[in-house]
Amino acid sequence: MLVPLFREGGDLRAVFTRRREDLKRHAGEISFPGGRQDEPDEDLRSTALREAEEEIGLPVDDVELVGALPPVGTFVTGYRIFPFVGVIEPGRAWTPQPTEVDEVLELSLRALVDGYESRRLLRKGVPIKTPTYTVEGNLVWGATARIVQSLLERLRPVL
Repeated sequence: MLVPLFREGGDLRAVFTRRREDLKRHAGEISFPGGRQDEPDEDLRSTALREAEEEIGLPVDDVELVGALPPVGTFVTGYRIFPFVGVIEPGRAWTPQPTEVDEVLELSLRALVDGYESRRLLRKGVPIKTPTYTVEGNLVWGATARIVQSLLERLRPVL
């Protein structure tokens, strides 16, 4: 998974996707661009970059990988996510992959901090206590929120 970051007008922003409502897994949820390895031996950084290009049209060569965040698991589907942080230039025109991505969101990290709340949500009958972030009516929760929490802890000095 790629956590694309850019600075715009002094504000640090992250790029998210809203998944389509008709998907089997994680339908309608907000997440970072990402997906599965194509080959079992594919480097996870390459997977993150390839998936971001496929899902939102972010060219691999336009991303400067600057680090990684701790792996995060999903409770309901049991996925293990390996997030990589990349810096990109602002002002992109996104090309969402129509069968997976409904919308590309650019959310301010300061707004995410302001929109934080710890909540207990019920998903597919499973109660999940999770950090949540609400920005402009967009709810970030679950594994994505735990990735955001980890990111914000590391970036707090520059926010």
